[in-house]
Amino acid sequence: MTQPYLLYVDSQYLSPYAMSAFVTLTEKRLPFELRVVDLESGANRQPPYAALSGVQRVPLLLAGEFRLAESSAISEYLEDCHPTPAVYPTAPQPRALARQLQAWLRSDLLPLREQRTTEVVFRQPAIAPLDAAGQQAVAKLLALASGLLAHGGEHLFGDWCIADADLALMLQRLLRAGDPLPQRLADYAAHQWQRPSLQAWRQLGDAAAAAPQ
Repeated sequence: MTQPYLLYVDSQYLSPYAMSAFVTLTEKRLPFELRVVDLESGANRQPPYAALSGVQRVPLLLAGEFRLAESSAISEYLEDCHPTPAVYPTAPQPRALARQLQAWLRSDLLPLREQRTTEVVFRQPAIAPLDAAGQQAVAKLLALASGLLAHGGEHLFGDWCIADADLALMLQRLLRAGDPLPQRLADYAAHQWQRPSLQAWRQLGDAAAAAPQ
């Protein structure tokens, strides 16, 4: 690397996927610069960003002329290029389980993600009770998370990994909203949330929220 990576994220720092890519870069102590995209105004659909990203979403990583979107793809690419410090388990099976968890958190639990958006985590607006579909999604999440953490350890797979950040954010949607959460999962989410890389992202969001509109 002769120049810093560029990471495009949403201007309000609300995207859980942008957060995941940011945390990976931060944990790996790689030099990178942030660029923000105003999703509310539709800047992601306008040139030049639409042409730059292709998928018209955040996050987007630029490494020279190379462009890569989708947060889990970004984390895996950075892990391949910079194996240490690792953000995935080194053993094949735990590594596969971490990737499985990431994919599941991104593709399932839609009612939960819709009814407990990341604004609940980072802005804490008034919220309504979860409906039946939301409660079903929560039950799935809690069952899986409880099983993965049944070993009683501090992290999912021994050492910390990027899947810990992703799961912690999903659980924070419930914790911040005051929804019932088993104490073990509440403690896990609160502990993970204190990690410096996650706090750095939260501080960016706090600054964005406080900035004059």
